[in-house]
Amino acid sequence: MDLATFNALPPADAAAAVRPCADIGAWVDDVVAGRPYRCRDSLLLRAMRAAADWTADDVDAALAHHPRIGERAAGDSAEARLSRTEQPTAAEETAARIAEGNVAYETRFGRIFLVRAAGRTAEEILANLTERLANAPATEALVTAEQLRQIALLRLESIVEEPAADPAEVTS
Repeated sequence: MDLATFNALPPADAAAAVRPCADIGAWVDDVVAGRPYRCRDSLLLRAMRAAADWTADDVDAALAHHPRIGERAAGDSAEARLSRTEQPTAAEETAARIAEGNVAYETRFGRIFLVRAAGRTAEEILANLTERLANAPATEALVTAEQLRQIALLRLESIVEEPAADPAEVTS
């Protein structure tokens, strides 16, 4: 949807549009409360600032809506559709190693492995997973929150488009 449409939505509809980016109630409320936005950059800046204060509980709640890396999100929810566009296809051996890494990660940290998959190859994701398994739990909690922030902002950017330039304003 374009920014003008997002700005004009009733609050509940605007929240429903934002929630698939990161299902963190206070963040969704903050982003919606900032409307109307004059440009998409101001929307993204507000969302980034609101995400800076996410707690471990916020991150854990949002992770409940993310599939494991390497698993195709099921269903027709907005979160599942977004996830399917973000994760790359992996060769069988790489996929098996990611699955093994997911088990090791969940055992070590007690939550799913989350990484911004958009723009990364399966091999890069595997390398990131392997590297992060060596993190201390407190460090990994910070890294996971940052990855979630990146995912949320990328999703928000894909949902709300900057309006097209007015042809009357374009000079040739």
